[in-house]
Amino acid sequence: MRHRWGVLAILFLVRLTMAFQFQSVAAVAPLLEKTFGVGLADIGLLIGLYFSPGVLLALPGGAIGARFGDKATALAALALMMTGSMTMALADAWSLQIAGRVIAGIGGVLLSVQLTKMTTDWFAGKEIATAMGIVINSWPAGIALSLLTLPAIGTASGAGAVFLAVCAVIALGFVLMLLYRPPPASAAMAATSASLDRQTVTAVMIAGAIWGLFNVGFAMILSFGPSLLVERGWTVAAAGSVISLALWISAISVPFGGFLADRTGRPLTLLVGGSLALASLLALLTRSSAVVAIVIALGLVSGQPAGPIMSLPARVLAPQTRAIGMGIFLTVFYAAMMLGPAVAGRLAGWTGSAAAALDLGALAVLVCPVLLWLFERVASRRTRPA
Repeated sequence: MRHRWGVLAILFLVRLTMAFQFQSVAAVAPLLEKTFGVGLADIGLLIGLYFSPGVLLALPGGAIGARFGDKATALAALALMMTGSMTMALADAWSLQIAGRVIAGIGGVLLSVQLTKMTTDWFAGKEIATAMGIVINSWPAGIALSLLTLPAIGTASGAGAVFLAVCAVIALGFVLMLLYRPPPASAAMAATSASLDRQTVTAVMIAGAIWGLFNVGFAMILSFGPSLLVERGWTVAAAGSVISLALWISAISVPFGGFLADRTGRPLTLLVGGSLALASLLALLTRSSAVVAIVIALGLVSGQPAGPIMSLPARVLAPQTRAIGMGIFLTVFYAAMMLGPAVAGRLAGWTGSAAAALDLGALAVLVCPVLLWLFERVASRRTRPA
């Protein structure tokens, strides 16, 4: 397939499989607790393990793709994701659940890096912001689809059937990836070497921390929101369906936030305002019975800062340093996403309620405006790349 919007549709659907797999644990967390006799701290660890390989693999992920080819690397990543979910489907021990999750995470990290590069290859210099916004939306769409379908499957057939369903979705992604073709001019995009100075590295790491902490806050809704509602007497299926509203609505608010930032010319104001609103709503969710209204509001505000945050690295990275720079950016992001759910799960287990995890998420998001101020100070010392 050579039409770039058709290619983007393929990349969107393939990336959706990663989000679908990531959310599979949180979507049926109560079932896993009963099946394996574990607590919220263990569930939090299992959720966070999906991102743990990213700390080591995000940076060299681009080099791996350059060595073996983007498409071949993406197919291998999907195969690893399939292996991980199949292991979890067949495992009867918690240790094997952990092993399967790590294997799946390795595939997910490699896939994420390659799909970001593929999107850039096809859209660099032409609607790149629009394309990135659409690809980003595959994450909430995949998680929302997971929340809508997997709890019902798990309730009817058990946790093993959930991970088999994930395998089926990944298999579809594998078939779609076979249709991918690189852009005609990709051979002309040969990299010219360039080095990253200390200020650029610092700025990119701060940007990665902002993206990571913001996503940690939002992940608390998805990872521990269903458990919070089950504590209040909701069924697993009903809790998953309601929490998924935040994902479906954020799929609209993400591109709208990017459009609004471009139209107003005030992306940083949108970032700060969205962060403060998200933190407030996270704290309110644990203290109010107006669950549906708060979840809808969370979906509306959570997508607004995504585009502005993702545009931060481009302000300090030249084209020649973009691959290594985005590797650094994603490394910090994955580190935050690995530690966040694990710490939140332990905190929830210690307090005896999933509410503690959502409060921790609110605190994480509140740090983002402070880090943005720090990023601005570092970035202001650099010349914007051409």
